[in-house]
Amino acid sequence: MKIICDWDNCKSPGIYKAPVERDNSKKFRLLCLEHIKIFNKKWNYFENMNDQEIEFFVKSDLTWHKSTKTFGSSENFFNILWNNALEDKLNIFKSSNFKEFKKTKLSNTDRDAFDILDLKYDTKWEEIHKKFKILVKKYHPDKNQGNKKFEDKLKKITLAYSQLKTTMGKK
Repeated sequence: MKIICDWDNCKSPGIYKAPVERDNSKKFRLLCLEHIKIFNKKWNYFENMNDQEIEFFVKSDLTWHKSTKTFGSSENFFNILWNNALEDKLNIFKSSNFKEFKKTKLSNTDRDAFDILDLKYDTKWEEIHKKFKILVKKYHPDKNQGNKKFEDKLKKITLAYSQLKTTMGKK
């Protein structure tokens, strides 16, 4: 079945897609080469948009037109990951022994963060920061051919560091 160009009074084959609407929907019409050239010269995605609408579109394009959450949002990826990290299916958290547990007044979350970073519970901030830098270099996906296992480990390390940073009042 041969598809004819959707331009008025044209009998050429319509093989080039032209959008019907601006909303990136799947709606399109098929045009021949001659008419797709005319269409493309006249097509202006931003036609009938005011300056504010164009600015909003351009800013939204930076995040592929997907809504984003603030870093502190409960729907934030890192918060969700941290809340699920305690299940520890990858055995990344190390269990602390009971004596150390009794000695400290740290929260469970802080202890888990120290365990992830493989640090003692009384480690000072400078050492935490130094260890974090070492672990980031070691587990960064660029250093590990994008291996998902290392990417997940790095996410947990980053969350642990962020937890301790908040606890210790660092900015």
